[in-house]
Amino acid sequence: MSSRIRGGTNASSGMGVVDQSKATYMELQRKKVHRYVIFKIDEKKNEVVVEKTGGSAESYDDFTAALPENDCRYAVYDYDFVTSDNCQKSKIFFFAWSPSDSRIRSKMLYATSKDRFRRELEGIHYEIQATDPTEVELEVLKERAY
Repeated sequence: MSSRIRGGTNASSGMGVVDQSKATYMELQRKKVHRYVIFKIDEKKNEVVVEKTGGSAESYDDFTAALPENDCRYAVYDYDFVTSDNCQKSKIFFFAWSPSDSRIRSKMLYATSKDRFRRELEGIHYEIQATDPTEVELEVLKERAY
């Protein structure tokens, strides 16, 4: 698989997006291969890359445990639920994880790159910006999804 970067990079648009990152997201979105994908910025290469994927059987607790305590990340999570009408639904959440005790440089880098990266991932239903674990509790997803 190619690791070609789509588009150039500059200070206003943020990091480049590697084709592999988009392909992994598509596997989550269309094929349901992954429950979640965690992305990180590779500062040396100036691009967003896949750091970790969670299998379709992994839980939301597995996902939150995979987020670093003191460093920023982007993540997507495929949330399955049953509506009050007993219909099976799925919503994709995009997370901009920026813990309050992460480095300022990291926070700035992730903040300035978020919009461009987010636009590359079509089909996101909800976006959550979180600075501490209480902002990524399962209840937050439930409130948004229903």
